[in-house]
Amino acid sequence: MNKILRVIVGLPAIAFLVLLLSGVPAVQADEVVCTGTLDSTITVDDVRVPENATCTLNGTRVEGTVKVERNATLFATGARVDGNVQAEEAARVNIGANSTVGGSIQVKQSGAAAIDRVAVNGDIQFESNTQALSATNNQVGGNVQAFQNTGGVNIANNTIDGNLQCKANVPPPTGGNNIVKGSAEDQCANLQGTPPTPTPSPPAPTPTPQPPNLPFKSYLPFVKR
Repeated sequence: MNKILRVIVGLPAIAFLVLLLSGVPAVQADEVVCTGTLDSTITVDDVRVPENATCTLNGTRVEGTVKVERNATLFATGARVDGNVQAEEAARVNIGANSTVGGSIQVKQSGAAAIDRVAVNGDIQFESNTQALSATNNQVGGNVQAFQNTGGVNIANNTIDGNLQCKANVPPPTGGNNIVKGSAEDQCANLQGTPPTPTPSPPAPTPTPQPPNLPFKSYLPFVKR
């Protein structure tokens, strides 16, 4: 009986040893649940902002992905995110002040969002959101896409290596002065660059005054006889 008990107790230890030798961790705790502020002294793998919470990333390094859940809010200032920022049914997503995102920023079926002065290696995607959205002064390695948003979209002063694509937004997107290396399409076709300022024509030269055209008269000397 004791021999059988020793074998049964030893089985979990053997399983743990097999996992250890195979390189598979027994416990993986690489996600941080953020309900407050993470500052520049912190480096984390993944960040999750849970339902109804507010998370502030202030110079934080995130080596993975940031996920913003239902009715949650994210503020990021000077943050570095190596992966994606994904928000679905979120209340608000604000990313700015020289943050960098190695993947894409995806805000879908959410409220408001403001992406300003961010270097994004992938795409900026706004889809089916209900409040005001803006993408301004960003460097975007992929596309900027706005589809089926109903709270207004402002897209201005971005440098976009891919395409600028906008469809079915009510009201139509506003903005301009975007440098688009691909194509600006549909509702955003007119948001590429600014109309060139016409070069003023040089003034017409002032004509040189001409002497009046007087009738010709011949004057002969008077001879006294």
